[in-house]
Amino acid sequence: MSQNSTRGHGRALTKRHKVAIAGVATLGAAALAFSAVPSNADTTTSEAATTAKVAYSSEQLKGLQSGVSEQLAATSLQAQAAEAAAAKKAAVETAAKKKAAAEAAAKKKAEQKAAQKAAQERKAKEAASRSAQRAAVKATTKTYANNLDGWIKHALDIMDDKGIPGTYNGLYRNIIRESSGNPNAINNWDVNAINGTPSIGLLQIIKPTFDAYHVSGTAFSQYDPVANIVASANYAADKYGSIDNVNSAY
Repeated sequence: MSQNSTRGHGRALTKRHKVAIAGVATLGAAALAFSAVPSNADTTTSEAATTAKVAYSSEQLKGLQSGVSEQLAATSLQAQAAEAAAAKKAAVETAAKKKAAAEAAAKKKAEQKAAQKAAQERKAKEAASRSAQRAAVKATTKTYANNLDGWIKHALDIMDDKGIPGTYNGLYRNIIRESSGNPNAINNWDVNAINGTPSIGLLQIIKPTFDAYHVSGTAFSQYDPVANIVASANYAADKYGSIDNVNSAY
């Protein structure tokens, strides 16, 4: 029982202590207020002092609000500046990508154009080479007319290559006398014909003589105009020095 009474008394003392402390705090605040005012000041002065103290607190609040507003404004400006910088950076990067893409496209186009030009030049060069080859072949492959004039000219080129003397006039004169320019002419009535070796062709050469004086590269036939002329000219060169020196049967 005595312990319970003690606990109740302790609680009562604690409550009184709190009231006392509050009273002391109030008296202290009042003392501070009066100490800030001269002893001869009246009630109006005290009220003015109290009012001035409240006004100062309001200005201080306004100052705090102004500071907060300035901080918010500064933060907003910083955010805007950051956004502007990011936008500028993105624009620069986009422009750089576009420029790189354009340069790559231009480079590819230039390479394609260069490749086309190279291909055209190669084709032109190949065509020129083929043309030159055809011209060379044409130059080396001389053609002759299939008539007495062409036969004589062809025979003269072969004779010149083989070192057989003779001229166009010498050949022509003897051909006209012997066969009148007929490569199929044949003599069936002279002594050669009687002996079984008739004279044949443009220059009326017999088979044994043709075989003996045949020139390689020509046809192996007495009836072939060019072979007949060249073999006959070769025989005349051996016997008379040149076909030009033959003016009758030989």
